[in-house]
Amino acid sequence: MDWSREWKPLAAIIAVFLACYYLPIDWLRQSRRVENALWESLHLVNWYAQEHVLLCLIPAFFIAGAVGVFVSQAAVMKYLGPKANKGLAYGVASVSGTVLAVCSCTILPLFAGIYRMGAGLGPASAFLYSGPAINILAIVLTGAVLGPEMGIARAVGAISFAVIIGLAMHLIYRKEEQEKIEASIGMPEPQVSRPLWQNALYFGSMVAILVFANWGKPGEASGLWQAIYAAKWMLSGLFALALAVILVLWFNVGKTRMLIAALPVVVLALAVPQHPTLAFVAGAIGLSVLTATARDEAGELRDWFEASWDFAKKILPLLLWGVLIAGALLGRPEHEGLIPSQWIAGLVGGNSLWANLFASVVGAFMYFATLTEVPILQGLIGAGMGKGPALALLLSGPALSLPNMLVIRSIMGTQKTVVFVTLVVVMSTVAGMLYGAFF
Repeated sequence: MDWSREWKPLAAIIAVFLACYYLPIDWLRQSRRVENALWESLHLVNWYAQEHVLLCLIPAFFIAGAVGVFVSQAAVMKYLGPKANKGLAYGVASVSGTVLAVCSCTILPLFAGIYRMGAGLGPASAFLYSGPAINILAIVLTGAVLGPEMGIARAVGAISFAVIIGLAMHLIYRKEEQEKIEASIGMPEPQVSRPLWQNALYFGSMVAILVFANWGKPGEASGLWQAIYAAKWMLSGLFALALAVILVLWFNVGKTRMLIAALPVVVLALAVPQHPTLAFVAGAIGLSVLTATARDEAGELRDWFEASWDFAKKILPLLLWGVLIAGALLGRPEHEGLIPSQWIAGLVGGNSLWANLFASVVGAFMYFATLTEVPILQGLIGAGMGKGPALALLLSGPALSLPNMLVIRSIMGTQKTVVFVTLVVVMSTVAGMLYGAFF
């Protein structure tokens, strides 16, 4: 028997046995911990479906599908591949979060799209971290609620983390990256079916829809962020109109078909303006029907729909299980799952190595929707959390989550996922300790 291959199942059996042997039945029954965990997992899934699937993931799936169809592999390799200009590749990837403002799950289809098209592991990893971590609105909110020094530390840490993590992933897997370079040497120049500026406007309109439809309510009752929030649906509608015009002019969608698809959106927007999500869903359905039944000669629109659907059917099941497990273990904000919140609050006081490491690990596994990490941390700091662990959680939490890890593993494998998560946790821990020492 080859024990070099059998130790993993043996370790799993032993772990399950010990968990069953020492299961605290009386404590779980008296505290109703299992029942609460079940309800929390269902509540979190319900909340995630209402707040993120329709407005976040569906636009992200369409953008990811468009990357796979309308952006050539040669173009991705040129700007984000292993032999691309490092300053340009890492510069673009590391500040993408200031534009996207998405959560750790919404970034996944976009990451999968560029990675599978040949983007270098380093720039792709930088993009994966920075997308949810460098949310400019969240950073401003952090400074307003937790203090300007925390906001500045979060911004500097997140941008530098994206570059360092990307470079580290590139160096660790440099042999694989060299193989990508060699494979791309003979790659022909892409045939251009439309000018770059047309594709830029096409992608820009979709990214704008994603950003403005998910624009969170700021803490201030006035100012620029509040003005954008008040006009978010008008802005989303204008960019949706721009996308419709682009599809008609440059992607050969018939005017009549576009008008038929747009009619339900307009009717719902005018009839029930207090429920703009209904018009948004009608638009998503209309776009799906348009692309799935398109009769363009090149077949680009059908390919776009098929690529988007492929991302959806692969990623959504993993996210569902990840959200269920995260809800059961940690619950929602201000609600408890299997792990009592006072345990967590009691373990992140002071500025010890353990407190910062624990905050980084908990942040990495817990799911944070965009902007929710700030009020959660405000409550934890009030309960005695140290400033160092608070920053550690801010740097690891928004960028990672258990659902996020499950999907990353399906895209780039177990080993690379473990390395990526470890880099985030270790760097967040170190940054937390340094910050706590000075502040």
